[in-house]
Amino acid sequence: MTLTLLAYTLMTDPTPLEASATGRSPSTGTVYLVVTNTAQQAAFWHSILVQVPIGDGPGHLTPDFQKIKPTGVYGARSGAQSPVDVRPQGSDAFQATARGGGRIRLDPGDHIVLTLENVTVAAAAGVAVLRVTENSSSTQSGRLTNRYAAVPLVKTAPKEIPAPRDFRPDDALVNAGSNIVLRWDGSDDFDYKILFPGGEATVARGVRSWSPAAADAPKRATTYTLVATSRTTPKQEHFHTTTVEVRDPILDTLTVTSGINTPWVQGAANATGGRITFTDSGVTADKAEFNGVRTGWVQGRNSDDGWISFPKEGLNVRRGSGQDWGTVFADKADLNGVNTRWVQGRTADDGWISFPTSGLQVSRGGTDNPTQGYVYADSICAKDAPYGQGGGWINLHDEGMTVYLSKNGSNGLGSVTASNYNR
Repeated sequence: MTLTLLAYTLMTDPTPLEASATGRSPSTGTVYLVVTNTAQQAAFWHSILVQVPIGDGPGHLTPDFQKIKPTGVYGARSGAQSPVDVRPQGSDAFQATARGGGRIRLDPGDHIVLTLENVTVAAAAGVAVLRVTENSSSTQSGRLTNRYAAVPLVKTAPKEIPAPRDFRPDDALVNAGSNIVLRWDGSDDFDYKILFPGGEATVARGVRSWSPAAADAPKRATTYTLVATSRTTPKQEHFHTTTVEVRDPILDTLTVTSGINTPWVQGAANATGGRITFTDSGVTADKAEFNGVRTGWVQGRNSDDGWISFPKEGLNVRRGSGQDWGTVFADKADLNGVNTRWVQGRTADDGWISFPTSGLQVSRGGTDNPTQGYVYADSICAKDAPYGQGGGWINLHDEGMTVYLSKNGSNGLGSVTASNYNR
């Protein structure tokens, strides 16, 4: 066998090629055949025929010759490049020729790269040998001679499908209701679905990203789960989770067992009002509206303000931080009954009324040194009108009026004394 004038080197991508596995997506790759002139003189070639072993056995490269896409390029040592025609020959070979025909001069250091893309790798691991027929001569006008070479490549056994990885959102912090995009890396040999609160979604084959529908956009911190199921072994599953945080989350309900730390709370109906603020001294609010309030006491904002407590008997009004009675100020009081020791006008020297056991006493001056006061009325209607304790009294009856010296009348009739009378 005549030795070839040119040298042949085979490379693959990936390296090595991985044999296809039953039930998985076919293993594919690219084969590069690099042709170089390593001699000390020029070589002239007319064609290079590359025969590919077809089948699924250990010595075969591919079962599908028709899917291979061949290309070629000539590269001079100077760096100049030009295309080379590569065409199928029959059902198992490709032939490279100079564009336009004739012979191509390959000086020492020049090269040709023949590329076979989209090669579906055979199912059995082993060594596949590409057979090369070089039609060349050592001179421009010399006789063309077929020279032969065998170029091997390795096919390894298929590896376990790598698990999906790097499940992540484009944005880890979003506004409530914003659209999100989740992405991951993984093999086409898995079926993918996304689990989320309230539902799940199946991802189309070949797609490595997913976004929820607008109605399912996160309104609060939401955890998503990626489930990857192998189509080769359906029981082989992988789970990955990622969480999207939400600014100003919207909650249906909130149950807290260990407390909430926040400077304020605001209602959702009005963005400019309805806020409760938590200060060092307590809780402040511009307005509070309730259907009912249960509390031990209520006080003004300052520690010495009046306060109201609610004993079982009713209502106590106090002042300051002690138990001193406070004052109720009102324009009008409408009551079914009042129990009190005395009632006085608004100023300290106004008249006042007290309620001794014997009845009613009208006084004037301060309560420390009271004197008898006056009752002013358009008319008075009474059954008995005692003047003073132990003194005379007046009996008002149908016939008129009788003045007695004492209440039981034993001392006889009394007298009426007056300094003047105005009618």
